[in-house]
Order: sequence, then structure tokens, then C-alpha cells
Amino acid sequence: MVKFIQIFTYLLFTSFFSACFLPKKKELKANEQFVEEILKADKAFSALSAEKGMKNAFLEYIDSNGVLLRPNILPIAGADAVDYLIALKDDNYKITWEPKNAVAAISGELGYTYGTYKLIPNNVDTILYGTYVSIWKKQIDGKWKFVLDTGNDGVGEGN
Repeated sequence: MVKFIQIFTYLLFTSFFSACFLPKKKELKANEQFVEEILKADKAFSALSAEKGMKNAFLEYIDSNGVLLRPNILPIAGADAVDYLIALKDDNYKITWEPKNAVAAISGELGYTYGTYKLIPNNVDTILYGTYVSIWKKQIDGKWKFVLDTGNDGVGEGN
């Protein structure tokens, strides 16, 4: 009986204290707002890529400490990432993407999106599909910029 009372008391206090640390409704609503902001930023990022090219879009949306993970090379970070983007030739293809989901920290400082992309080379009938993830950081001015971007190709058309 003593063992039962100890277990019951433990479970009672554990459930009470864990309930104290659950996000409040106000925090959840704020989090939903951050998720919407990140999705909006990612969609605008893709639209800018479609309109003005990948290079211009990436230069607009990369954080000053942003990191690019690209196939067959080491991570490219900060000023080196910007230099890499400036040297990029993107006039022979068009790339767009569609976020499938976003997650934001309750604090509203960081979040991520993931989804699928479509790369359409000029003068070629083939369309390449892949997946991506971007980690976003809210800037002092309230805008979102990515701090990490990476992708994988080869998922096929049925994404």
C-alpha cells in the first residue's frame, strides 16, 4: 500500500508540473503567426527566384552568416557563401520550390521549412525534381532570412 501511495503521489506531481510547462494558448497563437511568416518568406523567396533568377533570390534572402550545403563540396558559410552566389551562373535554368511544411520556435527567432523544388533547364525537355530544407532566422527588422539551405535531387515528378 505504501508503494502504491508513493507511485500515485509521484504521478500526481509529475502530471501537475508537466502541465505547468505546456505552451499557453497565447504562445501557440504566436507560434502559428511565426509559422505563417516563415511560409510567406519561403514562398516569396521562390517567387523571386522565378522572376529574377536563383542568384538574385538567394542573395536577397541569405543571412550574413548563412550556410549553403551543396553536393560534392564542403559547407560554404558567411561571406564565402555570398561570393559563391555572386559567381553563380543561373541563366540556363529556372528553379522554383513549394514549401510543404514550416515549424517555428515558440520564441519566434528561428524556424525551418521543407518541401519540393522543380528545376527547369533551358532548351531541355527534362524537368528535375528534388527536396529541400531551409532554416530561417528572424532579422532585427522583422524580415526572415535563411541561415542554412540544402537540397537533394532525384525524387521524380510525383512529389
